[in-house]
Amino acid sequence: MSRPVAFVTGASRGIGACTAVELAKNGYDLALTARTLKEGEQNEYGSWEPTTTALPGSLEGTAAAAKKHGADVLLIRSDILDIDSVLAAADQALAHFGKVDLLFNNACYQGPGNMQRVLDVEIEQAQKVYQGNVLTPLALVKKFLPGMLERKSGAIINMVSGSAINDPPAPADEGGWGFVYPSSKAALIRMMPTLRVEHKDSGVRFFSVEPGFVLTEVMKANGFDDKIAARFNPTPPQAIADIIYWLASSDEAMEQHHRAVIFAPQLHKKLFAEQG
Repeated sequence: MSRPVAFVTGASRGIGACTAVELAKNGYDLALTARTLKEGEQNEYGSWEPTTTALPGSLEGTAAAAKKHGADVLLIRSDILDIDSVLAAADQALAHFGKVDLLFNNACYQGPGNMQRVLDVEIEQAQKVYQGNVLTPLALVKKFLPGMLERKSGAIINMVSGSAINDPPAPADEGGWGFVYPSSKAALIRMMPTLRVEHKDSGVRFFSVEPGFVLTEVMKANGFDDKIAARFNPTPPQAIADIIYWLASSDEAMEQHHRAVIFAPQLHKKLFAEQG
């Protein structure tokens, strides 16, 4: 019996890296994509004032951890703003493994336009946000879903955001959030029930996962530290990884299929409390 294969975007650090390793622990082979292939490579980050910097983490680092669990790991440098690189990555994964059983759309665009006030947003910035956060995940769904439907099994999981379903408590530059990023994540949320209706009883699972507050390397680079993060009751990336694997593999996960959004911290607490 062949091993299941997961395609994980944004797998160089944070939730993506933790999820990749968790999947490897549980018998998955992996196709991993991100901009950062090697440790120390510099890329542009920042939702307000972008800076070019090197953040901790890389695809090679994630792969090294995953291979300790026996996974076959394919690394592909890819940029979610470059649709050609995204489609090429999908083709490489299919050529190498012959299939993809789990698509985890985890990567998101980290750049200007994400969190500005509406009148401050430049249309070119908004186009980048929607390309990275909506059109690229859609392109990957179109690549991998037909094979899942043919095999009558598989899972597509989109990482979304509470800002897509909750009203901002304040303007974007005063502790709240803007329009463009939340609306892009709202589009991802709407994708899942549409796919569930279109492919009812297909054997394929479709989930949107809201991770809660996770202190990422990008946020740390933007000035957040553990002391500030503690005010928001942060969720460790490993808890999200546990939920992604459970949703992709557990028969009981289908009981969650009616939900528009899975709130990962709450589900993790429930599952692990029951296990304890």
